[in-house]
Amino acid sequence: MSSAQNSTFKTKSLNLLPCPRSVKVLRGTFTLPEPKPLAAIKIVRSRSASDHLEGYQLTISKNGIEISFREAGGAHAATATLRQLLRQYGRRLPCLKIRDWPDFSRRGVMLDISRGRVPRLETLLALVEHLADFKINELQLYTEHTFAYRKYKSVWQSWGALTGGEIRLLDARCRQLGIDLVPNQNSFGHLRHFLEHPKLQKLAEVSEPYEDASKAFVRRPTTLAPHHPGTLPFLRGLYDELLPNFSSRYFNVGCDETWDLGRGQSKKLCATKGQGRVYLDFLKKINHETSRHGRTMMFWGDIILKYPQLIKELPRDVIALNWGYEANHPFDREAALFAKSKIPFYVCPGTSTWQTLIGRYDNTLANLRAAARAGRKHGAIGYLITDWGDGGHPQPLAVSYLPLLAGASLAWNASGFDEKQLQPVLSRDVFTDSTGRVAGAAFKLGIVHLKLKAKAPNETPLGTVIAAPPEEKRELFCRNGLNWFKRIPARNIRETLKEIEKQRAILRAARPGQSKILLHELDLAARMAAQSCRFMLWQQAVAKQGGAGALRPNLQMARAGIRELRKLEKDFKSYWPLRNKVTPKHCSAFLRWRINEYRQGLKR
Repeated sequence: MSSAQNSTFKTKSLNLLPCPRSVKVLRGTFTLPEPKPLAAIKIVRSRSASDHLEGYQLTISKNGIEISFREAGGAHAATATLRQLLRQYGRRLPCLKIRDWPDFSRRGVMLDISRGRVPRLETLLALVEHLADFKINELQLYTEHTFAYRKYKSVWQSWGALTGGEIRLLDARCRQLGIDLVPNQNSFGHLRHFLEHPKLQKLAEVSEPYEDASKAFVRRPTTLAPHHPGTLPFLRGLYDELLPNFSSRYFNVGCDETWDLGRGQSKKLCATKGQGRVYLDFLKKINHETSRHGRTMMFWGDIILKYPQLIKELPRDVIALNWGYEANHPFDREAALFAKSKIPFYVCPGTSTWQTLIGRYDNTLANLRAAARAGRKHGAIGYLITDWGDGGHPQPLAVSYLPLLAGASLAWNASGFDEKQLQPVLSRDVFTDSTGRVAGAAFKLGIVHLKLKAKAPNETPLGTVIAAPPEEKRELFCRNGLNWFKRIPARNIRETLKEIEKQRAILRAARPGQSKILLHELDLAARMAAQSCRFMLWQQAVAKQGGAGALRPNLQMARAGIRELRKLEKDFKSYWPLRNKVTPKHCSAFLRWRINEYRQGLKR
């Protein structure tokens, strides 16, 4: 970044994320006129703006502001940069020249709306405003059963669902902001709630729950039987109702984690043809249905990567989504396989917020960087940041903003990404907090789990201890939670709890502008994480309980835990309708589970 500054105007540090390629700060300032500010902005379409289709040049001189761009995406990106400058400097802007373009032409965010939280339209509209400022140009809403299909109201009613009308309103706003709202409907696995419907049970690959290979948990039927005569008509009905609400030419059909395949109706077929071949054949049939609607099919790449010899047989008009969420995920090896077979693909890292409550930012940043590096190296056409809700989706959107901004910055210009700018930009543009306290506390909460010195993929003890299902449920998600207390020294738990409460005190002292709801979300999540610590300490005390002297403190801990969990449950229920649809019963059942365990301890 080059600069030439006028001594009469001391330019603040330019807090711009994503970071532009080239910034030259010039002499002087320009003050945007108050009555008609748009009259001072000249917008020109020009092939000389950049060699990249989304490239732009933004010039602020003493005479006005000029934006030159090649395609519409460049104009949107330039506008996003200008909005950031206006928020930082107000109407009196420094003279400068910016030349800029992205690493990836498709830069997306995927938000899970199927595990407990179905956002209100207002929540989604606020989100896309921020995503546009982050130069994101694609949004997907991960859907299993939470679109309001007319025939399946009994499936989605207790969860909430987005209607066609709401999708059309969101789609229209996304188009205005330069964001492609891509329809997303899982179409092979992850269909548990559909397959529990009496009329659809016959379409399930397996008819009954079954133990996983380790016998640690039970899987419920989630996968369609690919050769049942009713399977394709079922999907066709979903597509016919869903897709007309979207203007995008893309469609993500999912098809990941088909755990049941080959265990039931297709067992003989898989034994004869091979499980990979059966999977690929059905994927091709789904692609035919997608093409019938004039859409380009996207699908998750995890299953086909198990059969690398079949990758070259994929249709050339599909896009593979190469996902992985750990810091050491082998993006480089997997991306190379798609590139070698000339299959268009995205790299898809994650926010690492699920099963954590308050984040796992150390892993997040490493995972996001690794995906960007491999994607650039092997020619990925897109970069999709995934934000999942495993385990009931108790973590709020406020926890995801830092990873979303980091991922968007890496997708635009990885070599220029400066992690130190995350907090200033979030403070200014998301939390509207001039003190920086909210973003600072959010970041420290996102790494506080490191004090526990305990690691596992896709979780932290702070997220899974409080959310662990009762053992008799034998559920997949958060199942490690009830056993973390055996592995973590009490001193580590206490140090972690102390830090959480320290950051909560900072949040309580903060006075953000229009983002009080985000502050409230962060504090609720931190309170739940603190309860994970207190529950582990109680578990340890109970395990050591030998003499009568230990009984009273244990009873006091249990009673205090019940009081706080009851208050959390009340506060969570009152907050819920501000951001989400229906009720939080699928999201916060664990609060009642922990209360019951404390009560059982009191009885003992």
